[in-house]
Amino acid sequence: MEKLLHYVWKHRLYPLEALRTTDGQTLEVIDPGLSNPHAGPDFFNAKVRIDGTLWVGNVELHLRSSDWQRHGHHTDAAYDSVVLHVAEVVDADVVTSNGLRLPQLQLPIPEGIRHSYEELLQTDDYPRCWRVLPKVSSLTVHSWMSALLCERVQERADRCLARLAATDGDWNRTWFITLARNFGFGVNGDAFEQWATHFPLHAAAKHRDDAFQLEALFLGTAGLLETDALPPSSREAAQTDDYYRRLRREWEYLSHKFQLPQPMRAAAWRYLRLRPQSFPHLRLVQLAQLYAHQQATPDILMHAADRKALHAALDTGVSDYWRTHYLFGLPAPEGDKRLSAASRDLIIINTVSPMFFAYGQAHNDETLQERALTLLEQLKAERNYILRQWQQCGISVDNAADSQALIQLKRNYCDRHDCLRCRFGYEYLKPAT
Repeated sequence: MEKLLHYVWKHRLYPLEALRTTDGQTLEVIDPGLSNPHAGPDFFNAKVRIDGTLWVGNVELHLRSSDWQRHGHHTDAAYDSVVLHVAEVVDADVVTSNGLRLPQLQLPIPEGIRHSYEELLQTDDYPRCWRVLPKVSSLTVHSWMSALLCERVQERADRCLARLAATDGDWNRTWFITLARNFGFGVNGDAFEQWATHFPLHAAAKHRDDAFQLEALFLGTAGLLETDALPPSSREAAQTDDYYRRLRREWEYLSHKFQLPQPMRAAAWRYLRLRPQSFPHLRLVQLAQLYAHQQATPDILMHAADRKALHAALDTGVSDYWRTHYLFGLPAPEGDKRLSAASRDLIIINTVSPMFFAYGQAHNDETLQERALTLLEQLKAERNYILRQWQQCGISVDNAADSQALIQLKRNYCDRHDCLRCRFGYEYLKPAT
């Protein structure tokens, strides 16, 4: 509940009567200060006027003023800059490490706000704030959605930049790892990233003109040519499958040639509840084809004029064997098994846009950062239950920029019950004031 007291202070939801400190001095809050999410006082650079004297400094808040000493602030010099202590219940004096007794404000949390906040935390409905959403102004919705989108793209760009740092500034490998992760399409994302991080690009580059050898490298390093990696349904059939045996021999040759380490453990890959076209070996073969044709390199994508050009660059299929197979040794109806348009949209959302934004940040290219956001406005919105629930509450989802914003809202705010940082949550609490 201390978070709610912070909210009341930050948004100036004070009692209507004039404020006074606990020792009777008049108090005027000119600026509540900047919220500090890190160690130290709760609000920096606040401005308060106490008995006519202007004080500029920090403010600390607790539910009970005795928490000041219980938290050890009375011996911590970092809190000597506090000029006002705020508590819902004042039950003790507050003294700094240099012996200064601080003025205190007893600030009760308004009952209406407390009730609405508890209602938000306890309801099983989703979105929890559904009853106020139809009343929220379009300006508020648009500004909050824009902020959420920027937040989401920035988070993903930060992950790209972390990969860049881990690869000693190698943009090509960073691109490869990011692209590979998103070929896992969520379920196998971690496994794909683990695989790509250790994949021998130097070896692949020497055999880029041979799609079969690339396929052997991609599947072999992933551990998917090992016997225990085969699903039980195809394990016996694979042993007599000529294509599987050829791939195994080629992998053994390349592994010896480049002195490659042991492949990944087969247990890292998931198959449960996956459609056959999403099996990891099929995705790896699609990725190998994309790599072989060099049609989706960072340079090509950077110069792609629009969504259509990006789709063309990401258009990839499988080798002839996989047109008639989903598993080794088990024939299936023929199909080209190309990466679908919807899947290419997801690659643009999860790989191209964040990489553009990260590259733009690293090179101070605001045009490229803006392009990363504009790309999302040109793509169709994803379709899932999260977005349907928001739409039922009157929130428009017109494109991928909107859907990404709402996914960010659910994961970083709703799922964490962090309604006090959400602008929709603010609207929910506002009527009680």
